[in-house]
Amino acid sequence: MRRRPTPDERLTVALDASCGDLLAYLTRRVGPADAADLLADAMVAAWRRVDDLPVEPERARMWLFGVARRTLLNHHRGEVRRRRLADRVREALAAGGATAPAADAGADVRDAVARLAPDLAELVRLVHWDGFTLAEAAELTGVPASTVRSRYQRARAELRAALAVGAGAP
Repeated sequence: MRRRPTPDERLTVALDASCGDLLAYLTRRVGPADAADLLADAMVAAWRRVDDLPVEPERARMWLFGVARRTLLNHHRGEVRRRRLADRVREALAAGGATAPAADAGADVRDAVARLAPDLAELVRLVHWDGFTLAEAAELTGVPASTVRSRYQRARAELRAALAVGAGAP
């Protein structure tokens, strides 16, 4: 008696049969730079919905193209949102006369942070760049709050010393 293939096995067969066509479909719409990533996203989406995969090979192929199309539509919606956001930022900058800081502004601080131990540098970034409190940083990193407080004090002392040396202070 012949064993019935599992949904995962059927998906593997369907993807093997259609992968080249799916990649070509996506490449024609977004170009080669994004097509492979979109194909990977479509494959993950198909795997998540593998129980919906039709048994008949041609229907399975069409189902995969439907998954790829929805992935492509999501990609396009994301691109539109990013463009609109960029337009709003440009408009806000133009209206407010704000200018971007010089490329080297803060380079000495960034360099000093980069020279810290990785756990200290991440803590400084979370608190000062991302705006988290020490308690929130402790929660994000999974480190006890008391440990985060002592690490933060050590990071501040090391940064102070590094910046004083860089500024030529004794």
